[in-house]
Amino acid sequence: MFIYYGIALVIIAVDQWTKWLVLKNMELGERISVIDPYLGWLSHRNRGAAWGMLEGQMWLFAIITVAVITGILYYFHKHAQGQPLFQLSLMVLLGGAVGNFIDRMLRGEVVDFVDVLIPVIKYDFPIFNVADAALTIGVVLMIIFIIYDEKQQKKKVS
Repeated sequence: MFIYYGIALVIIAVDQWTKWLVLKNMELGERISVIDPYLGWLSHRNRGAAWGMLEGQMWLFAIITVAVITGILYYFHKHAQGQPLFQLSLMVLLGGAVGNFIDRMLRGEVVDFVDVLIPVIKYDFPIFNVADAALTIGVVLMIIFIIYDEKQQKKKVS
């Protein structure tokens, strides 16, 4: 069980470290090209949720995040035991949720910095950070777990 908490802690640490690097080494709005024009580091701040929605509603984000973290911990301890993929997905989600929660509570905004242009469709993806990536990965892992679990349940019934 503690290995899973360790995964969440590593995600939080890497998230906060990368954000600290951006804050200390880049001016707001500065972009450092990594693979021009498809990938770069862009110092950006987000006072809202995904894609800047609900900007300035910190009280709402605090309530929702505390509820989400409580739900994650509940499911981790009550329903995920003996199911490694479920446990992993929950702890990856926890790391992402806590990473952005720290920003919102300490800074009043989330530090974003990964700037991606998807070449085939020329889509400038919304700027994100390690916590956002962890949340996305956690959701994908959860979907994989649900599909796998449903198949296992159908096998038991038949």
